[in-house]
Amino acid sequence: MADGRAAGGPPRWRRPGEVLRLRLLREINSTVHGADLHLERYDRPDGDPGLFGPDSVVWRVHGHPAGMLVGGFAALMLQSLHPVAMRAVAQHSDYRTDPVGRLHRTARFVSTTTLGSSAAAEAAIADVRRIHGYVRGRDAGGRPYRADDPDLLCWVHTAEVACFLAGHQVFAGSGRLTAEQCDDYLAEVAQIGQLLGADGVPVSRAGLARYLAGVRGALRATPEALEAVVLLRGFGRTGRERLAVRVLTNAAVGLLPAWARPALGVRRPWIVRRLWDRPLARLLGAAMVWACGLSPIRAAATARARARPSVPAGGGAAGGGAA
Repeated sequence: MADGRAAGGPPRWRRPGEVLRLRLLREINSTVHGADLHLERYDRPDGDPGLFGPDSVVWRVHGHPAGMLVGGFAALMLQSLHPVAMRAVAQHSDYRTDPVGRLHRTARFVSTTTLGSSAAAEAAIADVRRIHGYVRGRDAGGRPYRADDPDLLCWVHTAEVACFLAGHQVFAGSGRLTAEQCDDYLAEVAQIGQLLGADGVPVSRAGLARYLAGVRGALRATPEALEAVVLLRGFGRTGRERLAVRVLTNAAVGLLPAWARPALGVRRPWIVRRLWDRPLARLLGAAMVWACGLSPIRAAATARARARPSVPAGGGAAGGGAA
């Protein structure tokens, strides 16, 4: 199939498989990140590792498309079980009227803090902290809440990264993490929660288990949570997107703690989750991994982090230039 014509030259031909891969990559990027990938957040300055760097476990976990998407859907469902967190989202978010925009902003924050330059990551965190400062209200019992409450931030962060890790462990195949690497991931990614203002962020699997056991008594499914789950499972601008989301959210149900599924009114028997939902999601995930390859964002971030730092003209330590 032809894929454009070079200036003054013959048409450029691509193999059908490559054309399909590029089409899928564009569709995935458009759905998750939006039309503009904002590569300037990732491709400069030379030598800047960002918050974590390419050798981190965070880059490994957050670089797996299927694990992150399934884990991300599971995180949204799990997060909704905190009545105050869900109340704040329902009162201050536009997820009902602009679900695609909400997805883009969430994905952009995760990718920027994971792969972006140090300055881009810090700016993204500062923006969220600024917005949180304005998010205030009262819960269903009339008690005041603030989005920048350290305990509330700990819940949102912990529920998210627990599901990201679970998604990776299910869908990464031979790339699964060891027990030690799981602890390393939680310790590394805790930095984001702490920079956002969270207190008591778990930094190990043992700490994560203790935290979830301790917070469980405060969790319940409110009408707002049940509505959000219905909207999430029906998300999609086209029939193809809606089908993909249903496959991914069905698999996400299998990542939730056993007590969370009935609370949210999502009942998928064990045999369905293991013999139908998970294999289908693995097939879809394999197609996504094949399509994404080294994504433009990841390629830009890797090149930036691996590059030698630029030295200003006439500067450098040997020349005695001013810092």
